[in-house]
Amino acid sequence: MSQKPANQRTANPVRRTKIVATLGPASDKQGVLEKMLKAGVDVVRLNFSHGTADDHRRRLQQVREIADRLGKTVAALGDLQGPKIRIARFRDNAINLQEGQSFVLDMSLDANEGDEKRVGCDYKDLIRDVSAGDVLLLDDGRVVLEVNRVSDREVHTTVVVGGKLSNNKGINKQGGGLSAAALTDKDKADLKTAIDIGVDYLAVSFPRTAADMQEARALLGEAGRHIGLVAKVERAEAVADEETLDDIIRASEAVMVARGDLGVEIGDAALIGVQKRMILRARQLNRAVITATQMLETMITAPLPTRAEVFDVANAVLDGTDAVMLSAETAAGDYPVEAVEAMTRLCLGAERERSAQESGHRMHQDFNRIDETISLSAMYAANHLAGVTAIACMTQTGYTPLIASRIRSGLPIVGLAHDPVAQRRMALYRGVISVLFVPGEKEGDRELNQRALDTLKAREIVKPGDQIILIRGDLMQSHGGTNTLKILEVE
Repeated sequence: MSQKPANQRTANPVRRTKIVATLGPASDKQGVLEKMLKAGVDVVRLNFSHGTADDHRRRLQQVREIADRLGKTVAALGDLQGPKIRIARFRDNAINLQEGQSFVLDMSLDANEGDEKRVGCDYKDLIRDVSAGDVLLLDDGRVVLEVNRVSDREVHTTVVVGGKLSNNKGINKQGGGLSAAALTDKDKADLKTAIDIGVDYLAVSFPRTAADMQEARALLGEAGRHIGLVAKVERAEAVADEETLDDIIRASEAVMVARGDLGVEIGDAALIGVQKRMILRARQLNRAVITATQMLETMITAPLPTRAEVFDVANAVLDGTDAVMLSAETAAGDYPVEAVEAMTRLCLGAERERSAQESGHRMHQDFNRIDETISLSAMYAANHLAGVTAIACMTQTGYTPLIASRIRSGLPIVGLAHDPVAQRRMALYRGVISVLFVPGEKEGDRELNQRALDTLKAREIVKPGDQIILIRGDLMQSHGGTNTLKILEVE
């Protein structure tokens, strides 16, 4: 049975679904980054596939300066490139392949000597990962090759779907099975850069199992212990069975439905259900989830989205995604600010639907932790008690507001963070407004509660006569110590 909010103050103007925007040459233009942040960017993505360490450091410094000036909380997501499974280059930069012709992927060919008959390959282990009958998809599936035979240095194929093929295009194997390690030497160097410049999240590309995420966690070490890991789910092996996917989700702070490579490997028809299951499982396992790839693709060159893109964004919002992501739209497109404005508009439109504010989340399940029980109980109470207009969570790490945000609601969840790291971490969580709130050493319960009310009132989240639900722990600096729920009236 769905839980329907009794409180009628659910048409909150604050957008709940968060927006991740990729930085690049388009956002570097004078004044564009500030306009993007004003338009609604909650998390900036630093794509380590492009640019230098100095580029990423400079961009993040600009984000922090602008966010401070605007009084906004903006998190930073560093995105590792992952293994380069790509063809090499052509003498004339591109060729046209015809259906039925023979084509060779040659591991020994000079990287710049590709032609209409053969091309080199950056991934030399391809000859060990494929065999006769396998299907290879190049350039996000635009070109399809069927493997005929494999020799010591060559993969002989027949073109099944032809078309233009240009330099450095990616290779996927239908159904998965490419054995390249998720973390390359470049990724390990970029991981150190991510720690150095102070990202809040780090995305690991192409993980096959939870072990890939655990390796990244070990490499982060003590210096990167505050960085949340995001698993970019883009390999068929990662979604081959429920146990593997659940293990990857549990090994991460968030997951990304990376629909590009994933869709190529498992097929578009299967991708639909996988996206919905991933969003559902991430929420059930108390993890954040980002939906990504081609969400507003036409806005790279057009000022307005297509109707299909409108519905794509809305469906992700209605499914409960924490965030939607813009890639080339803001990194290299002609309309980066307009893309953020469109995303904001579409998220708000979808969130007005009643189904976006109703929840039966874990209603018939047992809870295992006290903080989990308190957080979910607070959300159920807030959605049913008339007069409640906000939920406030005092938090050391941001975990309590994350749990609370797994329940759909039209009410704002205010994360009162005890340090800036937790404040930025919460910028990714659906429906959570993160505020810096440092308890005083000798501040008593009544003083803390009143200051929490004053903070919400000063930000115009509540007004006199409203009620709020406040959850906190008796020991303020204890992780997982949330054990108290109070209903307070705003004087």
